[in-house]
Amino acid sequence: KFPKKRDKFQQKHKKHVPEVKKKKWQLIDEEVVELKGKYSEINTSKVEKFTDFPLSKLTLEGLASAKYIKPTDIQREAIGLALQGQDILGAAKTGSGKTLAFLIPILEHLYREKWTPLDGMGALIISPTRELAFQTFQVLKKIGTSHDFSAGLVIGGKHVREEKERMTTTNIVVCTPGRLLQHMGETYNFTADSLQILVLDEADRILDLGFAETMNAIIENLPSTRQTLLFSATQTKSVKDLARLSLKDPMYVSVHEHAKHSTPATLEQSYIVCELHHKINVLWSFVKNHLYSKVLVFISCCKLVRYIHEAFRLLRPGQTILALHGGMNQIKRMENYDKFCRKKHAVLFATDIAARGLDIPAVNWVVQMDCPEDVNTYIHRVGRTARFEKNGEALLILLPSEEESMIKQLTDRKIPINQIRVNQQKIVNLKCKLEANCASCLELKAMAQRAFKAYIKNVFLMKDKSIFDVSKLDTELYARSIGLAFPPRIRFLQKHNKK
Repeated sequence: KFPKKRDKFQQKHKKHVPEVKKKKWQLIDEEVVELKGKYSEINTSKVEKFTDFPLSKLTLEGLASAKYIKPTDIQREAIGLALQGQDILGAAKTGSGKTLAFLIPILEHLYREKWTPLDGMGALIISPTRELAFQTFQVLKKIGTSHDFSAGLVIGGKHVREEKERMTTTNIVVCTPGRLLQHMGETYNFTADSLQILVLDEADRILDLGFAETMNAIIENLPSTRQTLLFSATQTKSVKDLARLSLKDPMYVSVHEHAKHSTPATLEQSYIVCELHHKINVLWSFVKNHLYSKVLVFISCCKLVRYIHEAFRLLRPGQTILALHGGMNQIKRMENYDKFCRKKHAVLFATDIAARGLDIPAVNWVVQMDCPEDVNTYIHRVGRTARFEKNGEALLILLPSEEESMIKQLTDRKIPINQIRVNQQKIVNLKCKLEANCASCLELKAMAQRAFKAYIKNVFLMKDKSIFDVSKLDTELYARSIGLAFPPRIRFLQKHNKK
């Protein structure tokens, strides 16, 4: 009888023996094994939400807190392949959500490897501009909030010394090419030997900005065993050359290759034709008639952006007026970008620095005051509106000499654009007001003179002479339209005309 009593005693008190809790690393190992087992089963046609992907709990928490619920087409196609360790050559329209298509695989890869600050740099994201790098970094902070990885923004305009101190312990580096190469050459102990994933975002733009040699030098210093994800809105020869150099047996992902149009279906596109000396009047009248809209205006050069911004600000349009161009210091650029993002109604005058990758919420209108250099530039400019399947409108202002060739090129690239007529009664003539302001403010006059020269030079240097013909510009009328009594002397044009 005694043994039976003992058995009962043991059974009674067994309930009070606490179970041994599994350690954190054991739980992570179990989750990783489970996730890896599901990678081969990913069926993109059945993925409707991010929760349908085999993602870690920490990544799903970050996506949920940032309110990312449903993946876009490029995300649906690219994430599964990237999780399986494939190199990717991704082609997608602007506004398609490329950022999450590479950030999610980065977080998952480092999580699987149990990456820590002591392991150094595990992922490298190279962006063409500071603004795009900053924006990518902000998204990374949102969706990676539950993870323990360290991340750093390495761009020009910041103190190099501060960056140097953190580089060796930063797990995810978001950078521009020039600053990264500087650290590779100057920063003691900085190494990319442990790099797991390289991302080239907006690769075509990186090359357009003249970073081809810089990129070659960077890639030479990276381990060949890495995974590489290259995203580009256009597949040019230079992009394909870079892909051959950096990718190994890549999977090509293009979700818009067979689309009817090269721009989003939710984007309504129009153009008007007006003389050069009427342009500034048309732009002012447009701004005055859209006081309750968020408008992004593209202008060809920095000096012209500066002048129009200051001239319009003095005329008080009743709307917030901001500027964004390459001549501004980094702090001011970020400040104006952030202001425009937060405003419900505002106008931002910008050079093409704002045309690539920047995700500005709820832009109603994109106005191109000056004809873009080519169709690719046009696509990237209008891509700032009608993002993520939302509605948007785009207006292109062309000179009579630009119309025929530019519209033909747009039509050839499957871009639907309609001509609209300007109601001349609604156009306000600024000539007298601008002349008076330039006469009373020497600084504004000097800005107008610099803007005039910069615009003429910009047209002169354009490669496509079927669109851009400097000899067809009425420089005298143009000078008067921006407030100058006489056109400034342009020596390079005089020399060219003599030839």
